[in-house]
Amino acid sequence: MLFGLDGVEIGLIIVFLCLFGGIMSGFPVAFAIAGAGVISFAVIAGLDEAGILVHQAIDAGSAEYRALVAEGVARDAISKFRYPDLPRVTESLFPQGWEQALDRNIGFIVNRMNERVIAGASIETLLAVLMFVMMGITLERSRIADDLLQTMARVFGPLPGGLAVSIVIVGAFLAASTGIVGATVVTMGLLALPTMLRNNYSPELATGVIAASGTLGQIIPPSIVIVLLGTLAGDIYSTAQEQRAAAVGCSDALTYLGEPAVVSVGTLFQAALLPGILLAFLYGAYAFGFALLNPSKAPPVTLDGGRGTPTTRNDALVWFLAVPAAIVVGGIALGFAGVIGGQDVAVGSFSAAGDSASLRTNVSPACQAAMIELHGQFAWDLALEQQAAIDASGGQQLARELTAEEIAELRTLAVADAAPIGVGIAILFLGLGLVLAVARGVNPLADPRPLLVGAGGVALALLIDVTLIGPLTSPGTTFALMAIPMVIVAFGLWPALKRLAGNELLRVVFPPLVLIVAVLGSILGGITNPTPAAALGAAGAIMLAAYRKLKDENRTGATILLASLALVVMLLFGINFDLRMGLATTTAADVIANVIATIAYHAAFLGLLYACWVLLRTGVLGPVVRETAKVTSMVFTILIGSQLLNLVLISFGGEHYIQTFLKSFDSEIQVFLIVMLVLFVLGFVLDFLEIIYIVIPIVGPVIYGGTLDPKWVTIMVAVNLQTSFLTPPFGFALFYLRGVAPAQVTTGHIYRGVIPFVLIQILGLGALWLFPGIVTIVPDLLPSN
Repeated sequence: MLFGLDGVEIGLIIVFLCLFGGIMSGFPVAFAIAGAGVISFAVIAGLDEAGILVHQAIDAGSAEYRALVAEGVARDAISKFRYPDLPRVTESLFPQGWEQALDRNIGFIVNRMNERVIAGASIETLLAVLMFVMMGITLERSRIADDLLQTMARVFGPLPGGLAVSIVIVGAFLAASTGIVGATVVTMGLLALPTMLRNNYSPELATGVIAASGTLGQIIPPSIVIVLLGTLAGDIYSTAQEQRAAAVGCSDALTYLGEPAVVSVGTLFQAALLPGILLAFLYGAYAFGFALLNPSKAPPVTLDGGRGTPTTRNDALVWFLAVPAAIVVGGIALGFAGVIGGQDVAVGSFSAAGDSASLRTNVSPACQAAMIELHGQFAWDLALEQQAAIDASGGQQLARELTAEEIAELRTLAVADAAPIGVGIAILFLGLGLVLAVARGVNPLADPRPLLVGAGGVALALLIDVTLIGPLTSPGTTFALMAIPMVIVAFGLWPALKRLAGNELLRVVFPPLVLIVAVLGSILGGITNPTPAAALGAAGAIMLAAYRKLKDENRTGATILLASLALVVMLLFGINFDLRMGLATTTAADVIANVIATIAYHAAFLGLLYACWVLLRTGVLGPVVRETAKVTSMVFTILIGSQLLNLVLISFGGEHYIQTFLKSFDSEIQVFLIVMLVLFVLGFVLDFLEIIYIVIPIVGPVIYGGTLDPKWVTIMVAVNLQTSFLTPPFGFALFYLRGVAPAQVTTGHIYRGVIPFVLIQILGLGALWLFPGIVTIVPDLLPSN
């Protein structure tokens, strides 16, 4: 063996050196990865052909090997790492020749491209990457981020370390609306770094907080990292669990696990929410603590340009805290009391299927033993009792068609159980009540009567819902009855919006905040999956940017506002009416609603076209489209190149070698810790895209093939990958910041500045390791999508 190393080990070293050399060569990373795969395969094939590289494989025909199999040891568990004394046989890396390996690789690469890039099941989710990128770049090019930075700096600047804290808040805000690390770091570096330096902030703290806050977009949803990692992890987890079930003698993963082996990108967005907020909180806490210990290096700053407000401390406590809290807590309490709830009384024509046992019990003895080991004896005994009760009652009841009397009886019960106030009406009018309360606090000296009239409209709407609207009330009647209080609320809402627009903080924060709530709310609430939400975000960002450009030109943005209103109208009618025409249940109200929704759809579409024209005329749309095409092309080219590199590893057994090494450890926690350490080290030299598409397919079948929660595993990996943007010497955020930093800021300042934040990220990983509930609590509470 060459240098005393196995041929597979040398092959892995060759692949890594080619990859590292390709990345360092200066060629675009997307092409360097594919080139590294081609060159490394050629080198390894040449050395194998010359007989220089040989592989020491376990002799499957030896008596020792047969004895282990006879003892019940699974063949997959027998490796030279776990049993180093087993007899070996020498064979070439390509037993059937490199030509056949090459031919097989070409076939594999075509199939994988078809599955993962062109027409596979994951392509729809990958489309979200394109639209999230466009959303982020549009917001960045329209200078909305500039307004956020300046406004937050005025609000938090007077606090110790206030400028640094404002950077963290804006970074989290931009992460939830853009998710583009480069755009965030460059924007904050250009605008905030000179201001912080002029006000005697430490260069280390200033650069560190800007670089770290810019990376929050990699974990706070909507995160491109989670979209890419989630699509890959979902496939790996499903395949690994099916293999795990087959290995223990079960027919499929559903039987073995008792639940589907599925993890979606939407669920991962839910899981990433609290970890992202935790990291932002830790960044802000460090900046504030640093300022308290070193007041001369992070002094309070009062910036000019802020608008004064007549709001006193007591007014702020009442209208910004007490009244909104009372509205939210009251709504939640009414929900728990059953006053607010669902009013759906639809009854199907078929009965529900009978209950089934919590676990399948009609399994082989081997599968039964494995399920008892996984779920515990109590869970298995409970499933047996449930199945026995089902059998005693005549077996599981299948769905059957209900009679007219049974349907009427079920409908009567549903009407009796319906809540007095519907969820939709409660959310709409309580939300309007929050707007009125905040507007009162913004300017408490203004005439309160219009706001009181609006609040009366909110109360009237809830009263009408309780007294006049029931579960059987038609959508048309409901809409007509609610129009009266809605007009009253609008009387107070218009002056309320004017007052809110007069407040600088709300005027800057509110529009992108609405966009964030619309995008994330639809995903986290289980309403839709990330791809339609990303399309909504991209369209909303275009309209928001166009409105900003029109205002810069001192022109009215009425067309954009009307298009936004049309979108709201379309959604309201779509939710409250059945817009499907030609059904037996179609009413005149449904036909009228369909016409109105159609008109609103065309108005919103024309408004979007007008917004695109405004951005095209002002020179924004062209760069946005080019930059979006550049980023998404890079992502998909890296995906293709990484598949080629992975197939090279598979061809000479490198992937199997690494997986066998990891499986030789008895503890899966120990294996996961090793993988996390490797990913952390690789983050010093590789970008997150290379790690996702090169490393994760290799180690994924091991870390996703055990008992660890796939949501927790994926978020832990995502937070770990976030450090790849900060770790010297090749952290991308460091390069972005270095490119826009003033001359007096050195590379040493940047490197020293990010070290505390890298340690904070490690601390955050430790918190997620010790308290996995931080990751799992939100998906457990929210509906899946």
